[in-house]
This record gives sequence, structure tokens and C-alpha cells, in this order.
Amino acid sequence: MAIKEEKDKRPIIAITMGDPAGIGPEIIIKALSLAEISRICRPIVIGDARVMKNAMQNSKSSPVVLNVVKRVDAGNYQTGIVNILDMDNVESSKLKMGKISVEAGRAAIKYIERAIDLAMEKKVDAIATAPINKEAIHKAGYKFDGHTELLAKRTGASNYAMMFLSDSIRIMLVTTHMALSQVPKELDKKKILATIKLADKELTELLGKRPKIGVAGLNPHAGENGIFGSEEAKIIAPAVEEAKKLGINVKGPISADAIFYLANIGMFDIVIAMYHDQGLIPLKLLSFNKSVNVTIGLPIIRTSVDHGTGFDIAGKGWANPSSMIQAIKVAAMMAMKKKAK
Repeated sequence: MAIKEEKDKRPIIAITMGDPAGIGPEIIIKALSLAEISRICRPIVIGDARVMKNAMQNSKSSPVVLNVVKRVDAGNYQTGIVNILDMDNVESSKLKMGKISVEAGRAAIKYIERAIDLAMEKKVDAIATAPINKEAIHKAGYKFDGHTELLAKRTGASNYAMMFLSDSIRIMLVTTHMALSQVPKELDKKKILATIKLADKELTELLGKRPKIGVAGLNPHAGENGIFGSEEAKIIAPAVEEAKKLGINVKGPISADAIFYLANIGMFDIVIAMYHDQGLIPLKLLSFNKSVNVTIGLPIIRTSVDHGTGFDIAGKGWANPSSMIQAIKVAAMMAMKKKAK
């Protein structure tokens, strides 16, 4: 009688290579050389095999074998083997590490689109993305300001947000990539309330309990009763009060110069920041290379590193893979939780 093989329950994680001229290929190689990654998931890279081969030579990590496949289910998911769906869309001999190029920007977008399609088709369980360069993708003709906007458009998501997780602090952004002068124009009660509700829903699932949510003010001292601005009284406070009526454990608006300290000592499970740098500066100060970006509100799971393309060190073997390792781990954890439902 034949022995039935046990089905591999490890989730399949599609890892996009990011900008070919950046540190993405290197940090992926370093992350996938670790047994702790292959124990928890089946990672497959969406990228260019020649670029990844060059990264292997420069990565200064444990040796790995590159395995080029045409289908996700054809991968050999063992420690020391890097499976890659080769898009073959970069002339590696002409690629200049650390330099912005149209070719690299176009290639990076194609990796993301392929990964999204695989996730939507349920051929992979989650996506973890290496960094892209916004100037490069703009030069290539794409008007997206980052991964988030592309993910939302391609998946048809309308209510989404960026959430950053670390051991020290959690942050969610109401607005993302835009000029600071545009932020007050983009903020409204509906958008802030939607972000609070997303934070409550997602963290309830992750933590197994309703989270304590703190909402930051926009202006110094949270407006100081209208002296420094009216956004707190007109839109932020009403959004918080509406969220409370829904049973959400939320407080705010709280001055931004205090709320992140309060979160760091445990008073809040997450902080809702009004704009990009308001949330990302304290996050990176406390947890640079240790935090993970999760796009909330999509029909698929997507995590990412907390840093950029590192053009200044690309190709030198110096890149720190810590955030990529965490991004893969969080993607695997979220995929397992989703499967268990």
C-alpha cells in the first residue's frame, strides 16, 4: 500500500525583486539563505535571474542555489535554494548599480504586477516586496507614487491604508505619499474614520483582542484649542467620537510630540498618524530595519521592507536584510492566520 505524502502547509510567499539597480536582490538572497525562512514558508522570487545571480556573488551570505522555474508549483522549497520566476526583462550587462533608469523602473513594476496577479489567482498566499525607486518608475511612464497605489488599483481596493509593525510601535497613516502642503486638503472625517476602523479590524485579528488606538493631531499641540489650526476640532475629533460610538477603543486627537512616546510605553497598541513623516520618523528612529509595512484593506496580503533602494550601497554586499526577513515572516504569519479561518 502506497504511503500518502503529507501536503506542504507552508504558505507560498511571492517576493518581488524591487528595483534591479538597488539592494532588493541582495537582501532577498541574504534572507532566503536562512533556514528560519524555509521553515515557515515557501518563498518564490518574482524578478530577473541574471540580476539575482549577480547579487548572489556580492551578497556575502551563506551560499545558495538559484532555481529558475516557470510555475509556482514547480519550485524546490528547501533551505539554500532560491526559486525564481524569471521575467527576463533586464539587460544585466548594461545595468548600472545604484543608478536610476527607465529600464529598471519598468522592470520593477512588472514584478509587482505579476505578483499581484498570482495572489489574486490564489497561486501564492501573500506578497512581500523589495524596495522600488519612485523616480525610476515615473521616468518609465508610471504615475504611481509607490507600491500602495499600484496595489490598490490593480486589486480594485478603495478603502486601504499603510500600517507599519515593529516590536516597539505600530503606526497607520491616513495620508501617504504627497507634498506636506497637500495634507490638510486631503484630510476629512470620512478618511480618518475609515483608517481608525481598518486599524481596529486588522489589529483585532492580529492581537486576538480589540486594540487601544491613539489618534495624532495634525498641528502643534493638537491645535491648542484652535490657536494653531482648526483641523483637530473640525475633522479629527469628530472622527474619533464617531469611532467611539462604534465601540472602538480610541483616544485623540493627541499632540504628535507626545503620542508616540505614549505608544512606545504601551498606552496604545497603534497610532493613527495624519501624514507620512509624522508617523515614519518615530517609527524609524525606534525600529529602523526592524519594522514591516503592511497594506491594509486589500483582498490580498502584502508586506514590505521599511526602507528604500539603498542606491549608495547597492552591489557592495553591505545591505542589511533584517526588514526583508521580518516582511517575509509577517507575510507568512498573516497567510497562516487567513488559512486557519
